[in-house]
Amino acid sequence: MSAASPLHSGAPTSGPRPQDARRPAANPWRVDLRELGRRAGSMQELDRSAPTPEDWRVELIGVPAGAEVRLRLRLESVMEGVLVTGEIDAPVTGSCARCLEPIEDTLSLDVQELYAYEGSTTEATSEEDEVRRIEGDYLDLEPLARDTVVLALPLAPVCTEDCAGLCAGCGQRLDDLPADHAHEIVDARWAGLAAKFGTPSSSPGAPGESPTTEEN
Repeated sequence: MSAASPLHSGAPTSGPRPQDARRPAANPWRVDLRELGRRAGSMQELDRSAPTPEDWRVELIGVPAGAEVRLRLRLESVMEGVLVTGEIDAPVTGSCARCLEPIEDTLSLDVQELYAYEGSTTEATSEEDEVRRIEGDYLDLEPLARDTVVLALPLAPVCTEDCAGLCAGCGQRLDDLPADHAHEIVDARWAGLAAKFGTPSSSPGAPGESPTTEEN
Protein backbone atom coordinates (compact mmCIF):
# COMPACT_ATOMS: atom_id res chain seq x y z
CA MET A 1 0.00 0.00 0.00
CA SER A 2 1.46 3.30 -1.02
CA ALA A 3 2.00 6.07 1.50
CA ALA A 4 -0.72 8.68 1.67
CA SER A 5 0.05 11.90 -0.14
CA PRO A 6 0.36 14.97 2.07
CA LEU A 7 -2.62 17.32 2.08
CA HIS A 8 -2.27 20.80 0.60
CA SER A 9 -4.41 23.77 1.60
CA GLY A 10 -4.64 27.39 0.60
CA ALA A 11 -3.57 28.61 4.06
CA PRO A 12 -0.05 30.12 4.24
CA THR A 13 2.58 27.86 5.70
CA SER A 14 4.35 28.79 8.90
CA GLY A 15 8.07 29.32 9.06
CA PRO A 16 10.51 32.00 7.94
CA ARG A 17 9.40 34.30 5.12
CA PRO A 18 11.52 34.75 2.00
CA GLN A 19 14.38 37.20 2.39
CA ASP A 20 12.88 39.69 -0.09
CA ALA A 21 9.70 39.87 1.99
CA ARG A 22 11.71 40.81 5.10
CA ARG A 23 13.88 43.35 3.31
CA PRO A 24 13.21 46.93 4.45
CA ALA A 25 11.89 49.46 1.96
CA ALA A 26 14.56 50.95 -0.29
CA ASN A 27 15.81 54.44 0.44
CA PRO A 28 14.03 56.66 -2.15
CA TRP A 29 16.92 59.13 -2.08
CA ARG A 30 19.37 56.50 -3.37
CA VAL A 31 19.40 55.66 -7.08
CA ASP A 32 20.58 52.31 -8.44
CA LEU A 33 22.73 53.03 -11.50
CA ARG A 34 23.09 49.45 -12.74
CA GLU A 35 20.17 49.86 -15.15
CA LEU A 36 21.59 53.12 -16.51
CA GLY A 37 25.04 51.63 -17.13
CA ARG A 38 28.22 53.50 -18.00
CA ARG A 39 27.81 53.87 -21.76
CA ALA A 40 28.09 57.59 -22.50
CA GLY A 41 24.78 58.99 -23.67
CA SER A 42 22.59 56.51 -21.79
CA MET A 43 19.68 58.24 -20.07
CA GLN A 44 17.13 57.39 -17.41
CA GLU A 45 14.06 59.35 -16.30
CA LEU A 46 13.28 59.53 -12.59
CA ASP A 47 9.95 60.63 -11.12
CA ARG A 48 9.46 59.87 -7.43
CA SER A 49 8.81 61.37 -4.01
CA ALA A 50 11.02 61.10 -0.93
CA PRO A 51 10.48 62.11 2.73
CA THR A 52 12.39 65.09 4.11
CA PRO A 53 14.87 64.75 6.99
CA GLU A 54 14.63 67.18 9.93
CA ASP A 55 17.29 69.75 9.05
CA TRP A 56 15.96 71.32 5.85
CA ARG A 57 15.33 74.81 7.24
CA VAL A 58 16.62 78.22 8.23
CA GLU A 59 15.43 80.18 11.26
CA LEU A 60 11.92 81.20 10.12
CA ILE A 61 11.06 78.80 7.31
CA GLY A 62 11.80 75.30 6.11
CA VAL A 63 10.51 71.99 4.80
CA PRO A 64 8.58 70.07 7.50
CA ALA A 65 10.28 66.85 8.55
CA GLY A 66 8.69 63.92 6.76
CA ALA A 67 7.10 66.05 4.03
CA GLU A 68 7.23 64.55 0.55
CA VAL A 69 9.67 66.17 -1.88
CA ARG A 70 8.92 65.52 -5.55
CA LEU A 71 11.88 64.61 -7.76
CA ARG A 72 11.53 64.89 -11.55
CA LEU A 73 15.01 64.22 -12.85
CA ARG A 74 16.93 62.94 -15.84
CA LEU A 75 20.10 60.93 -15.29
CA GLU A 76 22.59 60.91 -18.17
CA SER A 77 25.72 58.82 -18.27
CA VAL A 78 28.79 60.83 -19.34
CA MET A 79 32.48 60.02 -19.49
CA GLU A 80 33.26 61.21 -15.96
CA GLY A 81 30.09 60.17 -14.18
CA VAL A 82 26.34 60.81 -14.17
CA LEU A 83 24.83 64.20 -14.96
CA VAL A 84 21.63 64.86 -13.00
CA THR A 85 19.25 67.56 -14.30
CA GLY A 86 15.62 68.35 -13.61
CA GLU A 87 13.32 69.89 -11.03
CA ILE A 88 12.64 69.51 -7.31
CA ASP A 89 9.33 70.53 -5.70
CA ALA A 90 9.43 71.00 -1.92
CA PRO A 91 6.62 72.22 0.40
CA VAL A 92 7.74 74.88 2.89
CA THR A 93 6.13 76.31 6.02
CA GLY A 94 7.21 79.12 8.33
CA SER A 95 6.39 82.56 9.71
CA CYS A 96 6.41 86.02 8.16
CA ALA A 97 9.41 88.02 9.37
CA ARG A 98 7.28 91.19 9.61
CA CYS A 99 3.93 90.12 11.08
CA LEU A 100 4.62 86.51 12.20
CA GLU A 101 1.65 85.16 10.20
CA PRO A 102 2.00 81.52 9.06
CA ILE A 103 3.40 80.94 5.57
CA GLU A 104 2.82 77.94 3.33
CA ASP A 105 4.32 77.62 -0.13
CA THR A 106 5.94 75.20 -2.55
CA LEU A 107 9.41 75.76 -3.99
CA SER A 108 10.03 74.55 -7.54
CA LEU A 109 13.77 74.52 -8.16
CA ASP A 110 15.95 73.53 -11.10
CA VAL A 111 18.98 71.33 -10.46
CA GLN A 112 22.01 70.34 -12.52
CA GLU A 113 24.83 68.40 -10.92
CA LEU A 114 27.58 66.01 -12.00
CA TYR A 115 28.19 62.93 -9.85
CA ALA A 116 31.70 61.65 -10.53
CA TYR A 117 32.69 57.99 -10.83
CA GLU A 118 35.20 56.66 -8.34
CA GLY A 119 38.66 56.85 -9.92
CA SER A 120 37.59 59.27 -12.65
CA THR A 121 39.75 62.27 -13.53
CA THR A 122 37.09 64.60 -12.12
CA GLU A 123 37.00 62.69 -8.83
CA ALA A 124 40.78 62.54 -8.57
CA THR A 125 41.40 66.22 -9.33
CA SER A 126 38.59 67.74 -7.24
CA GLU A 127 38.42 68.55 -3.55
CA GLU A 128 35.96 66.54 -1.48
CA ASP A 129 33.43 69.37 -1.30
CA GLU A 130 33.80 70.40 -4.94
CA VAL A 131 32.10 67.43 -6.60
CA ARG A 132 29.53 64.83 -5.63
CA ARG A 133 30.64 61.24 -5.91
CA ILE A 134 29.02 57.98 -6.95
CA GLU A 135 29.32 55.28 -4.29
CA GLY A 136 29.65 51.95 -6.07
CA ASP A 137 26.49 51.48 -8.14
CA TYR A 138 24.50 54.13 -6.29
CA LEU A 139 24.21 57.88 -6.02
CA ASP A 140 22.57 59.75 -3.13
CA LEU A 141 20.21 62.57 -4.13
CA GLU A 142 19.45 63.79 -0.60
CA PRO A 143 22.52 66.07 -0.13
CA LEU A 144 21.93 67.63 -3.55
CA ALA A 145 18.23 68.24 -2.85
CA ARG A 146 18.92 69.58 0.64
CA ASP A 147 21.58 72.06 -0.52
CA THR A 148 19.36 73.23 -3.39
CA VAL A 149 16.32 73.81 -1.17
CA VAL A 150 18.04 75.31 1.90
CA LEU A 151 20.07 77.77 -0.19
CA ALA A 152 16.81 78.93 -1.82
CA LEU A 153 15.01 79.59 1.48
CA PRO A 154 14.65 83.31 2.32
CA LEU A 155 16.25 84.46 5.56
CA ALA A 156 13.40 86.96 6.06
CA PRO A 157 10.28 85.44 4.47
CA VAL A 158 7.17 87.62 4.09
CA CYS A 159 3.52 86.68 3.71
CA THR A 160 3.13 89.40 1.04
CA GLU A 161 5.64 91.75 -0.54
CA ASP A 162 3.88 94.80 0.94
CA CYS A 163 3.25 93.38 4.43
CA ALA A 164 3.25 96.33 6.86
CA GLY A 165 4.28 94.29 9.89
CA LEU A 166 3.03 94.76 13.45
CA CYS A 167 1.89 97.88 15.30
CA ALA A 168 4.62 98.97 17.71
CA GLY A 169 2.01 100.11 20.21
CA CYS A 170 -0.37 97.15 20.44
CA GLY A 171 1.37 94.38 18.52
CA GLN A 172 -1.53 93.80 16.13
CA ARG A 173 -1.07 93.20 12.42
CA LEU A 174 -1.16 96.61 10.71
CA ASP A 175 -2.77 95.26 7.54
CA ASP A 176 -5.79 94.22 9.67
CA LEU A 177 -6.15 97.64 11.35
CA PRO A 178 -7.88 100.78 10.01
CA ALA A 179 -5.79 103.37 8.18
CA ASP A 180 -6.19 105.93 11.01
CA HIS A 181 -5.01 103.52 13.73
CA ALA A 182 -2.93 105.44 16.32
CA HIS A 183 -1.88 105.39 19.99
CA GLU A 184 -1.52 108.12 22.61
CA ILE A 185 2.04 108.72 23.76
CA VAL A 186 2.15 109.37 27.51
CA ASP A 187 5.12 111.30 28.85
CA ALA A 188 6.53 109.22 31.71
CA ARG A 189 7.36 112.40 33.71
CA TRP A 190 3.65 113.22 34.02
CA ALA A 191 2.23 109.70 34.13
CA GLY A 192 1.74 109.79 37.93
CA LEU A 193 -0.18 113.08 37.88
CA ALA A 194 -2.19 111.95 34.90
CA ALA A 195 -3.27 108.82 36.72
CA LYS A 196 -4.08 110.81 39.91
CA PHE A 197 -6.18 113.53 38.26
CA GLY A 198 -7.49 111.40 35.40
CA THR A 199 -5.94 113.68 32.80
CA PRO A 200 -3.61 112.24 30.15
CA SER A 201 -0.26 113.93 29.75
CA SER A 202 2.08 113.55 26.82
CA SER A 203 4.48 116.46 26.93
CA PRO A 204 6.67 118.37 29.39
CA GLY A 205 3.86 120.94 29.78
CA ALA A 206 1.37 121.05 32.63
CA PRO A 207 -1.13 118.26 33.23
CA GLY A 208 -4.33 118.65 31.28
CA GLU A 209 -2.70 119.48 27.97
CA SER A 210 -4.03 117.63 24.95
CA PRO A 211 -2.27 114.31 24.43
CA THR A 212 -0.30 113.70 21.30
CA THR A 213 -0.88 110.63 19.20
CA GLU A 214 1.41 108.50 17.12
CA GLU A 215 0.11 107.04 13.88
CA ASN A 216 1.46 103.70 12.64
